[in-house]
Amino acid sequence: MTDPGRRDVFRIRGFPAYWASYTVSGFGSYVTVLALQVLVLAQLHGTAVDVGLLNAARWLPYLLFGLVVGALVDRRRRRPLLIGSDLGRAAVLLAIPALFIADALNIPVLLVIVAVVGVLSLIGDAAAQSLVPRIVPRSALVAAHARTDQSDAVAQTSGPVVAGAIVSIVGAAFALVVDAASYLFSAIAIWRVNVDEARAPVAQRVGLRREIADGLRWVYRHRMLAPMAIGSHAWFFFNSILGTVFTSFALLGLHLSAFQLGVALAGAGVAALLGSSVSLRVGRRWGAGVAVIASNLIMVVGWTVIALAPGTLTTWAVVVVLAVGQGFYGLGLGLSNANEMGYRQAVTPDALQGRTNTTMRSANRAMIVVGAPLGGLLATWLGYRPALWVGVAGFLVATAFLALSPFRTARHEADEAAA
Repeated sequence: MTDPGRRDVFRIRGFPAYWASYTVSGFGSYVTVLALQVLVLAQLHGTAVDVGLLNAARWLPYLLFGLVVGALVDRRRRRPLLIGSDLGRAAVLLAIPALFIADALNIPVLLVIVAVVGVLSLIGDAAAQSLVPRIVPRSALVAAHARTDQSDAVAQTSGPVVAGAIVSIVGAAFALVVDAASYLFSAIAIWRVNVDEARAPVAQRVGLRREIADGLRWVYRHRMLAPMAIGSHAWFFFNSILGTVFTSFALLGLHLSAFQLGVALAGAGVAALLGSSVSLRVGRRWGAGVAVIASNLIMVVGWTVIALAPGTLTTWAVVVVLAVGQGFYGLGLGLSNANEMGYRQAVTPDALQGRTNTTMRSANRAMIVVGAPLGGLLATWLGYRPALWVGVAGFLVATAFLALSPFRTARHEADEAAA
């Protein structure tokens, strides 16, 4: 691979196909996120607690199998794993509308299906994140993630709106066909990626337990990665509370329709596109640490706006307020992700990419497994707005931790490669 420096990453062989896969499957995933929550609340007559359980089921496999999968991914070629996981997710998602037609779909069955999709997503995510540094030189990782973040922002903008429209016309269960089709496209796109991948030589392999331990030590003993990981875990915990409460707050508390909720969520996508467009410049000028910390503060502003949204306004006025709050949230996400992911991958050796990715993701998703049901319980016990304030306070604590840690000085140069 040639080092493109700062030139367009789309000139790197293999990246356009990977980007297309990421973009289309991301669009389908945003459709599914909204459709599943509407399916639980509106068609299966669930509660905020059920929405929390749905989110927990989606990420439970990361908690149970994440570290093992990360070690196994580092032993194998990532591209075939990603293709297989895409095809598997397409097939499993199609079971939801089929069961709905047969009048055999209920919340327990849905939770099992979502958990199976979660297992396949765990494999696919570990393979995808570990594949990127094989396609893109380390010097271009932040630029590559900025590009995928931009496309993700477009998907985040259009996905919920499309999902809301489809749900309003044909019902939530059938909206999942869009995501199944997106995974089929993704598998074809990844199949077209031509990348040099070599398995770890058998002679260099150690026991699976040792490999898992090596991944844990790399993350949690690294001067910069350790505080970044802990701050990320806290962020995911409180974000899962906020995300669970927000959907129930909008649909049940503010009485929005699925389409109106989709429009409100689209605000995050529009702003995320802006954030991802400037994330590379912000990270290079002020450093990865400052960029991530500032983005967290911007997200706090967004959730504060949402928590203060008055219920006395007209329905569409409420949608506008929520969209503004989601806009601040999306702006923060757009600024943060490329800097955090690019920094983490740049300082991590290729042999540890899979384990580092799944160590982080497993712990982060474990936070969702706990936080999402807790968000539903807090909404039930305290009410929607007090539960939102709990999440806002948690975001502030997580941000303060990062601001006081060595990670605040993290920069994208490779001088932090040594722990």
